[in-house]
Amino acid sequence: MTEDYLDRIGTLIRDARQGRGYTQAQLADVLKTSQSAVNRIERGHQNLSLEMLAKIGEALDSGIVSVGVPGPLHLRVAGGTELSGSIAVKSSKNAGVALLCASLLNKGRTTLRKVARIEEVNRILEVLTSLGVRSTWLNDANDLELVAPEHLDLSAIDESAARRTRSIIMFLGPLLHDRSEFELPYAGGCDLGTRTVEPHMSALRAFGLDVVATHGFYEATTDPSRRPTRPIVLTERGDTVTENVLLAAARHDGVTVIRN
Repeated sequence: MTEDYLDRIGTLIRDARQGRGYTQAQLADVLKTSQSAVNRIERGHQNLSLEMLAKIGEALDSGIVSVGVPGPLHLRVAGGTELSGSIAVKSSKNAGVALLCASLLNKGRTTLRKVARIEEVNRILEVLTSLGVRSTWLNDANDLELVAPEHLDLSAIDESAARRTRSIIMFLGPLLHDRSEFELPYAGGCDLGTRTVEPHMSALRAFGLDVVATHGFYEATTDPSRRPTRPIVLTERGDTVTENVLLAAARHDGVTVIRN
């Protein structure tokens, strides 16, 4: 029985490693162990402590094990059986925030369905409203209508709301096409060069964006003559950096290839 569980855990770890694009040697370096140890783990030939499982989960950004949570953590679906029926899709906070930022690309009316009414969404809405965007909740406050002004007033931005959300960084992609220079407040922990910010700056440079940080603001300048001429390789995989590049690419006349 123990061997069976070790086999299953080893398979989960192997699949998560491959999903992250790591070799066994790379994972071993992160865990500060040997490649042979990782190989034994993936083959189910190595006993594992909860501490080691937690380290592996953190390294692979995957919930390998969770204490006190009922039910399986992973499902493996074997084909051959036709599925039918319907499910009610829950609102997604991450998708809602990204779509609010994407509304800056639209010069007309934007309607979003089933928007999660959570604090992160409210913060972005406060920022958009301060720029002149008119927002109205519809259909028992499940849907949201946004109407953009002819010109966004960045000088009136709600700095307090902007500094309370790291998602403000996703304004860079839509705004870089509209003006030669602009500034945005940024949240604590989002200094240039940090792990959460540098992938965005690296990717958006291809669209002519240059940013310096001064006194709590991103000071952005754009060069319209600089546009992607080769694939953009993300230095780190992540939802927000990918979305930011997509928002920038949406108004780029040409083909944009995003890798990693």
